[in-house]
Amino acid sequence: MEPTEAYAREADAADPLRDFRREFLFPQHEGRDVLYFTGNSLGLQPKGAALILQEELEDWAQYGVEGHFQARRPWYSYHELFSESLARIVGAKPKEVVAMNGLTTNLHLLLVSFYRPEGRRRKILCEERPFPSDTYAMASQIAFHGGDPEQDLVEMRPRKGEHTLRTEDIEARIAELGDELALVLFGGVNFYTGQAFDLEAITRAGHAVGALVGFDLAHAAGNIPLKLHDGGVDFACWCSYKYLNSGPGSVAGAFVHERHLGTDLPRFAGWWGHDKDERFKMERTFKPMPTAEAWQLSNAPVFAMAPHRASLDLFDRAGMDALVAKGRRLTAFLEAVIDQVASDTGKQLEIITPRDPDQRGCQLSVVLHGEGRALFDELTRHGVVADWREPNVIRLAPVPLYNGFQDVWRFGEVLKECLS
Repeated sequence: MEPTEAYAREADAADPLRDFRREFLFPQHEGRDVLYFTGNSLGLQPKGAALILQEELEDWAQYGVEGHFQARRPWYSYHELFSESLARIVGAKPKEVVAMNGLTTNLHLLLVSFYRPEGRRRKILCEERPFPSDTYAMASQIAFHGGDPEQDLVEMRPRKGEHTLRTEDIEARIAELGDELALVLFGGVNFYTGQAFDLEAITRAGHAVGALVGFDLAHAAGNIPLKLHDGGVDFACWCSYKYLNSGPGSVAGAFVHERHLGTDLPRFAGWWGHDKDERFKMERTFKPMPTAEAWQLSNAPVFAMAPHRASLDLFDRAGMDALVAKGRRLTAFLEAVIDQVASDTGKQLEIITPRDPDQRGCQLSVVLHGEGRALFDELTRHGVVADWREPNVIRLAPVPLYNGFQDVWRFGEVLKECLS
């Protein structure tokens, strides 16, 4: 792999997924597509989103309330349209996944069931810098149970001089906490560094000391290969507006391993989690569905979920194996281009995301040593849409569904120009 324009052209020409780019709408800059590398924050709009949303509006106009059963995609069972696709993306059985609510709402609902502090076993272990909403959720759940977040929320820091965590250190910390540990809750991919954690190793270590294990997959779903069922993960949740391209604030997802389904786990109940065959009997006693749907509260927000279906149609066509394979090559090419720019300009551009493809997805986080926000703003003025994190980190995510190798090459040329 050479960081050259010729290689980029050849790679795009040979890319079996290249036509998926035409399925998305790109913002424009001076008459051409922007260089969009922010799919780890908000994915681009699939062209099919407007059509499917318009169809739901038409069915509402035509059928009114009867659209719950007569719409071309009946609203009563709308959430069921997502289970097969989501199961393929996260490596689960269809009965183990459900599309519902927002990410942090789902996290709270799952913590009600899976964070059950008792006696010495009260602590939650997470990485030092998860997404802030996760920290808020974990700390508030600990406080709700009468605990002290300062004591019971244990954050893991990388070794001195390192940016990311080593799997063996996570395993050792889990073993050290032992019977004090109630829950291990990591991000699948850390939002800041882009490190992809070894979910199966963490799950094994957590279970070995009697703890439950869950993951926030906001930056992992649709990005890295996942095997939640086979890996024995207890629960997980994710959003759909990043790599899953379903629009700002779109519906989130949840996973509950089948060994927990149909059990008497405590949960906050709502009528859409009630046995659907008896739902309209309006009985007083809650009878949970024998699937992850039991964690639902309300009926599906159809207009919010419609773009999600349009995006998942593209995932069904492309397949996660092909997307992961292209994503690895695309990210490796970005890595090579950044290294070449650093060499050509004499600037220190430190990639803090692991260089091991097994420990990352599509994101590279780059420390711009000696540079500041001014460089990021200059990139923006040149049509680069990336992401800035204080004090001097730029996050770049070349997404295989709609980014190409020439996008990466053009970014390198722009970066070189701005640094010069």
